[in-house]
Amino acid sequence: MLFTVYTKDFGKLEILGKSVRKIASKLRPSAEVFYLSEIEFIQGKIQKTLTDATLVDKFSGIRGDLKKIRIAHKISEVLDNLIKGQEPDEKIWQLLIETFRRLNSLEIKNLELEIIYCYFYWNFISTLGYRPELYHCVRCRKKIITERNYLVPEEGGIICGLCKSEGRDISPEAIKILRIILKKDWPTLFKLKFDISPTLNSVLPSFLEFAILIMLGDKSRPVTA
Repeated sequence: MLFTVYTKDFGKLEILGKSVRKIASKLRPSAEVFYLSEIEFIQGKIQKTLTDATLVDKFSGIRGDLKKIRIAHKISEVLDNLIKGQEPDEKIWQLLIETFRRLNSLEIKNLELEIIYCYFYWNFISTLGYRPELYHCVRCRKKIITERNYLVPEEGGIICGLCKSEGRDISPEAIKILRIILKKDWPTLFKLKFDISPTLNSVLPSFLEFAILIMLGDKSRPVTA
């Protein structure tokens, strides 16, 4: 069985796990999806082969909840789509571990599950170099103060109402949420009184599509959030 794993020391890897699915396999208890494990492998002529795995955390709080599993899959899909090479990145590793531990441990409702996904997504693309400008208009460079603003991924952030644009409208609430997320300010994020998930979901698809297409170098491929 071929595994795709993200590692602290090597980045994204594809590793062959021989006989992992067999009940008697010594590797099976530590090689399940969404497990945090310490692994050893050897490099063959064609591919890497898993030789040992020690379980660190099985994230049991995720595995027992189908809604949390759905969020974990969304996080993994974004990671897999946007990480293409074997390039370790300490910031991405720490963000991934932090996100999974929060998803695992918190007693959270559906809305807060979506917040965790949005938290991972926006901090992830920011780490990759696609942090949106949220404080100043990317055209006139004036401070964002008007009520009517636009998120234009192709220009790297927000365009103010005075500059006028064909981009997607972004509400003051969405701007506030994104700023808090990119500051990694969890206490403030969970104190907000308005509906966070629909607000962010209104701007997520266009920025997600832009980031994926630019990094893949293929502007003709349709992508959905």
